[in-house]
Amino acid sequence: MAFLFKRSPKTPKELVRALNEQVAKLDTSSDPKKVQEEVTRYLQGIRTILSGDNTDSQPQPDQLAQLAHEFYATDALYLLLQHFEAVEFDTRKTVVFLFTSLLRRKIGNRSPTVDYLMQRPNILSLLLKGPENPDISLNMGSMLRESIRYEQIARIILGSENFWKYFEYCTYDSFETSTDAFSILSELLTVHKKAAADFFAANMNQFIESINRLIVYPNYVTKRESIKLLSQLILTKANYSLLTTYVSSPHNLKLIMILLGDKSKNIQLEAFNIFKVFVANPRKTKAITDILVKNRDILLEFLPTFNTDRKYDDLFVAEKTFVIEQIEKLPKIVLTTRENTPLQDSQELEEHQEQALKASYKISGELQVRDQPMTQISTAHYSDPKSSAQNVYANTKRALASGGGTGTGSGTGTTAASDLDPRSGSGVAHRETPISSSSPPNIDKY
Repeated sequence: MAFLFKRSPKTPKELVRALNEQVAKLDTSSDPKKVQEEVTRYLQGIRTILSGDNTDSQPQPDQLAQLAHEFYATDALYLLLQHFEAVEFDTRKTVVFLFTSLLRRKIGNRSPTVDYLMQRPNILSLLLKGPENPDISLNMGSMLRESIRYEQIARIILGSENFWKYFEYCTYDSFETSTDAFSILSELLTVHKKAAADFFAANMNQFIESINRLIVYPNYVTKRESIKLLSQLILTKANYSLLTTYVSSPHNLKLIMILLGDKSKNIQLEAFNIFKVFVANPRKTKAITDILVKNRDILLEFLPTFNTDRKYDDLFVAEKTFVIEQIEKLPKIVLTTRENTPLQDSQELEEHQEQALKASYKISGELQVRDQPMTQISTAHYSDPKSSAQNVYANTKRALASGGGTGTGSGTGTTAASDLDPRSGSGVAHRETPISSSSPPNIDKY
């Protein structure tokens, strides 16, 4: 009665052809359970060829070569991944094993499956979309991570539009999916340093915008992992262009200073690892220096109590000490009158400016400039004696030349008093209560 049953496929070619035939029926068969069982059976046969039978026998090289050739020739991998969700749960692990085994197969220095995948971007596209389906995302992620071990494939993925979706996948509610997506994102940007550096050079602004959205995301894990990744990338020597670009932006500095006061010690520490680069940078932009100067006193009160539980971490203590020393060297802003009498508060400053304005102008149908300069000139200057003298002199000279008015700042570092008024939108950071290690510097105004 054996003639009543179909002959089981024996050769690698027969197995792959039979597998393809059954996989194509997964979504259309009236008896999907039976089709799934057939797919499982053929995949088990293929696994035996790849790993040997249950005895101590080793895989046969000629059979492996035939099997790989047939997979390439029939696009069996693409067909399997296209219908991956319909494959039985346990059988999906067999598909992952099959994919990994073919990918690791070498002929001399060549990796035939790597070459094949580079010519079949549709397969990589299917793998990249794995997080969109929670049922298969982890299996797809395993195959994708195996693929990006090879720099050629990693470069293709980094140049794909689908790559940018991983910044969104990292924010998914499913912990497994978001964590796996972040693992893939991290590997793509850290394993192949030359490929990553080329990627940053071509996509700098888009990457910074994308990673900044993650480091302020409300989810703790997303925020922690993203700030950790950013810290790692910035401190990588090959990513020098990323470092210089990131630490030249005042917006980035504001975000990092806010994270210094995060309630999580881990996030605080990673933020500090980036903040120290802003401070140590010998080529700070004026905008960066201005923010640090305006928040100098607050930072000097905040940093000594920052992460004090790490007092036995010699490296951290040394770095924190260095940062504090650098901030102490920054100029200190004080508010004074021409007679060098400190102005006590913003209300007094406002009254002083109003009096100076009335002294400088008279009303006779329209405002006219007085012949005499105003009695007092309000300025904001750094407390360095030489700088202070120069600032007062420059502002006085300017006021005399124009017949009155307040200084508007100069290349010497002088800042108009009105520019320092917190109600004007930018200036010295004021705070209501003392700052502690759990409260971030208030820099929202800048």
